[in-house]
Amino acid sequence: MPDTFLLGGKTFTSRFLLGTGKFSSKEALHASILASGAQIVTVAVRRIDLNRPDDNILAHIPPETVLLANTSGARTADEAIRLARLARASGHGTWVKVEVINDSKYLLPDNEGTVAATKILAAEGFTVLPYISPDLYAARRLVAAGAAAVMPLGSFIGSNQGLRTREFIKVLIDEIDIPVIVDAGIGAPSHACEAMELGADAVLVNTAVAIANDPPLIARAFALAINAGRTAYLSGLPQQRATGEASSPLTGFLFE
Repeated sequence: MPDTFLLGGKTFTSRFLLGTGKFSSKEALHASILASGAQIVTVAVRRIDLNRPDDNILAHIPPETVLLANTSGARTADEAIRLARLARASGHGTWVKVEVINDSKYLLPDNEGTVAATKILAAEGFTVLPYISPDLYAARRLVAAGAAAVMPLGSFIGSNQGLRTREFIKVLIDEIDIPVIVDAGIGAPSHACEAMELGADAVLVNTAVAIANDPPLIARAFALAINAGRTAYLSGLPQQRATGEASSPLTGFLFE
């Protein structure tokens, strides 16, 4: 039986979400989506140009892909809500990644504003995936607000530093009953594998694919790493030990 992923009432076979920013060309983006097998692709609402359909980024996203509009650029809950409503009114569905960021240095999400936006949008029928700093209390408020998942950052967005918030993400995985999708800071396939080994439900990657020398090739590597990490998690990883333990008995040596 395939290991499927249930999110927002839809069933997916891929646990790899791909962002669309920073690609050198739309052709590279399209090839990376195909190579990754990603079934959910996120696009900033402010990057959708309805007046230039031939050059619209949406023309390069396979039609069977679920479009996850994101509110990148929103500094307040009200701005995030406005962007989500604009995406819906423009015919781009009701799936939205809520980003509320008013810190221009570290680009850390405003958890309080994110909760406020999520509560309103979920009540309006949106499937809301909020991007947050990994805080248990905020995550619980998001569950109560109707979020379809929580998306904790692994490290600073675009930093490629990996899982600097590993232990906090693990708390969310253990305590939250909706999917946990690790987002931001994932810079190598090994980072994505580590997130999945922890028990994350999925991983979202953008920068590490977009700025690679060969985006489609590394997109494929990420897909393989995510599958490997998920398989390892399902297998039940052995606990770490503080001392050595021989894999063969320390008896019956030669000449004994």
